[in-house]
Amino acid sequence: MFRFENVEKHYVRRGDRVTAVDCRDLTIEKGDYVAIVGPSGSGKTTLLSLLGGMLSPTSGKVWLEETSIYDLTASQRSALRSQRMGFVFQTFNLIPYLTALQNVQIPLCLLQLDRQEQERRAVEMLTRFGLGERLDHRPAELSVGQQQRVALSKTLVNDPQIILADEPTGNLDPESRESVLSAFDRAHQEGRTIVMVTHDPIAASRASCTLTLRQGVLQSCETVPVRQRQSA
Repeated sequence: MFRFENVEKHYVRRGDRVTAVDCRDLTIEKGDYVAIVGPSGSGKTTLLSLLGGMLSPTSGKVWLEETSIYDLTASQRSALRSQRMGFVFQTFNLIPYLTALQNVQIPLCLLQLDRQEQERRAVEMLTRFGLGERLDHRPAELSVGQQQRVALSKTLVNDPQIILADEPTGNLDPESRESVLSAFDRAHQEGRTIVMVTHDPIAASRASCTLTLRQGVLQSCETVPVRQRQSA
């Protein structure tokens, strides 16, 4: 599904060139559940952004199946994200003056679904995450865990094939973390591809493959046995 071909991403800081990612060869297959781990500043979020069509590489190509993502125009990349990808962030990215229901309807609005269908699907998804009685609440009226569940509902409501998550359990209590990870488990079982950046060893243990980055370079790729994931 995803393939890196001699990908490098560099930044210039105080006149010095810093290598954020140097990944010559990486393949993520359709249906994989991948955790990207490593110390802070190792390039994890940069790698995720490259996969998501949000950050152009300095050199090399990022492929999604037969499409070279960064040979597309910005508007074409935006359409690709809307049609095939869902994003989950530690900061939730909810619009504060909209209700939970309205926030979840946003991706459906971008797909130009009629209002009645938007509301039906948004209500169904929020109810699935135990928020059926919080539809009219704004983010400030919800707990941190509830806000993350709204964000996750927003990600999954348009049925994306690919989920890209950046520290999705970073600020959550154990109950809310389990709710998010259970949703990822279910999405994986349904055949979706998940790539998750995390410092959380419990979250990483749920993935089927762990990629370890250090100073932007892929150090190891470990497949986690099913039995070990089930006992995590």
